[in-house]
Amino acid sequence: MRLRALVLAGLLLAPAAAASEQRLANATAAEVRFVDAAPPGPTVAVRLAEIQRRIQAAVIYPPLARLQRLEGETLVRFEIEPDGTPSAVRVHRSSDLPTLDRAALGAVRAAAPLPWVYGQLEVPVRFALEAR
Repeated sequence: MRLRALVLAGLLLAPAAAASEQRLANATAAEVRFVDAAPPGPTVAVRLAEIQRRIQAAVIYPPLARLQRLEGETLVRFEIEPDGTPSAVRVHRSSDLPTLDRAALGAVRAAAPLPWVYGQLEVPVRFALEAR
């Protein structure tokens, strides 16, 4: 009688155990699907490269500096607002040529909207008469 009750209990509980295992498997699959809270899309490295590319593409070489064959590099520091607008744009390391520094700041502003990246960025802006 006791054996019969155990077998009957086992038969009744088997579907519940299988359903429980299935729920656990589904929950595990859902957890794996949402491992990271980062939004889908380009990585930070890809966005940083795109920011630098856009800024360099927006550079307008000052005509007088070009005529005088002046070259240099300005390191610009700024943040990017969630809408892609650069803010707190300033020269972090000067090229020692004020006209190139001003053109670098202008290139950062002209490149907007930029891909959003959290924090302060430092981007070199190069002024070279010949491609290197």
